[in-house]
Amino acid sequence: MHAWLCENPTGVDALTWKELPTPQPKAGEVLLEIKAASLNFPDILIVQNKYQMKPALPFVPGSEYAGVIQAVGEGVSHLKVGQHVACLSGTGGFGTHTLAPAAMCMPLPDGFPMVDAAAFIMIYATSYHALVDRAQLKAGETVLVLGAAGGVGTAAIQIAKAMGARVIAAASTDEKCALCKSIGADLTINYSTQSLRDAVKLLTEGKGPDVIYDPVGGDFAEPAFRTIAWRGRYLVVGFAAGPIPSLPLNLALLKGASIVGVFWGDFAKREPKANAAMMGELAQWYGKGKIKPVIDSTLPMAQLKEAFAHMGSRGVKGKLVMVN
Repeated sequence: MHAWLCENPTGVDALTWKELPTPQPKAGEVLLEIKAASLNFPDILIVQNKYQMKPALPFVPGSEYAGVIQAVGEGVSHLKVGQHVACLSGTGGFGTHTLAPAAMCMPLPDGFPMVDAAAFIMIYATSYHALVDRAQLKAGETVLVLGAAGGVGTAAIQIAKAMGARVIAAASTDEKCALCKSIGADLTINYSTQSLRDAVKLLTEGKGPDVIYDPVGGDFAEPAFRTIAWRGRYLVVGFAAGPIPSLPLNLALLKGASIVGVFWGDFAKREPKANAAMMGELAQWYGKGKIKPVIDSTLPMAQLKEAFAHMGSRGVKGKLVMVN
């Protein structure tokens, strides 16, 4: 097998494409032949030693992937050789093969393309957990999605629309805003050319959004929070912009608003039955055409560094996927 190996977590440039022995699965594991693996923001952080999870060195990055089971370890009874699965295990995806925890593998229905499967779990699980579980979104409410043209942003638009909400998508270019409109957003804001706060007030006639979905953080967090509706819910999803913002808590008091943390990874570990039910629901939604990952482009696995550079340029719309 071949894989991108991180022996020194100083950044993407330190990754090397190496030939490694193909491992055999231990108890509770499966050996996967990887067909596709998507890029997620934590994949950049983990090779810079900036992510909360710090795997032992050396490791193969790549948190999310899909492939075909080649072998199963002892005690694995719900999966079989030849089965197609998707997995989000945190590491291991950027290679030709990997050992995956059997408990984290999502069996794929017939006809589920590998590229879509590799781009599915993180963005839809995060967005569903955020909007449905944490925000308790109701039909007819207004959702403001920041970073709306990215992976989780596009998923949030689709899930909010499936729930019957009105969606305002905020993104950094007119092209990204057009993409958001094409997947269901009702209204858009280009926050590179418009005042986010003024635009949200105008589009909501002063009421503000009931739910704000924020995977970006940084300078847009406070102006967005200042627009929130009475009893609004501000979802803290991530900090793609880099800086972690400090929100004035008096605003939460004045609006009767909630600041709600979203950590799908821990939810999946602490509440596995609820997470499994959620993933089953999402798979059904995919089958019905309610949701479908937006794929920016696919690249050969050997071009991982070029893909990281593209992701770092903030030009990605949806998800980047590496294929073998």
